[in-house]
Amino acid sequence: MVVGGIRKLTLLDYPGITAATVFLAGCNLRCPFCHNAPLVLCPGKAGQIDIEEVFAYLKKRRGLLDGVCITGGEPTLDPELPWLVREIKKLGYLVKVDTNGTLPRVLRGLIDEGCVDYIAMDIKNSPAKYAMTVGVVDFDTRPVEESAALLIECGKAGRVDYEFRTTVVRGFHEEQDFHEIGRWLRGAKRYFLQEFVDSGNLVAPGLEGFGREKMREFLEIVRRYIPGAEIRGQ
Repeated sequence: MVVGGIRKLTLLDYPGITAATVFLAGCNLRCPFCHNAPLVLCPGKAGQIDIEEVFAYLKKRRGLLDGVCITGGEPTLDPELPWLVREIKKLGYLVKVDTNGTLPRVLRGLIDEGCVDYIAMDIKNSPAKYAMTVGVVDFDTRPVEESAALLIECGKAGRVDYEFRTTVVRGFHEEQDFHEIGRWLRGAKRYFLQEFVDSGNLVAPGLEGFGREKMREFLEIVRRYIPGAEIRGQ
């Protein structure tokens, strides 16, 4: 397990929860707008933190923090993720996992074991434009579609809380995409649009967001299918 960093306090990464965020290195996608480029492109060279240091911090902050967000990179690629989640749960924390949804069997395992409280899944684009958006030629969307269906199903059954979210980037997204995403995720509990902001540490620099007015237009499209959809941060 390669821990590429830890954010010791966040009020944003886990909705409504005071949390720490653990970053795992490595990803199977190459989204040009990814803001964690070192964790994706050079996981072996990312600033590494010993996992025992992470646990020492979490033990010290019990009673002060309520949750831990595990993100990346793509955390479901790490075969030790279930172990990590279980150990964090033993410390009494709520656990949130961020994912691109490409490994539904891992998500199902976490849900079946009852060791994850919240899953945030990125919806990169409409299915027809996924390959272009994630930077992988001939990308197969079926695992992502399976993960989305799994979260909707398990959410309705009260087995896990979840959200879907799309980072909206000029040149990658247009109105028709949000009609297609809306139809795809109809019935979802939560869906957020996130305006792209250049972190200065992208996989492919030079990208732009749309601005508030256009984001509102996209939101109104999505709300025809997912009435509770929101723009995060507005």
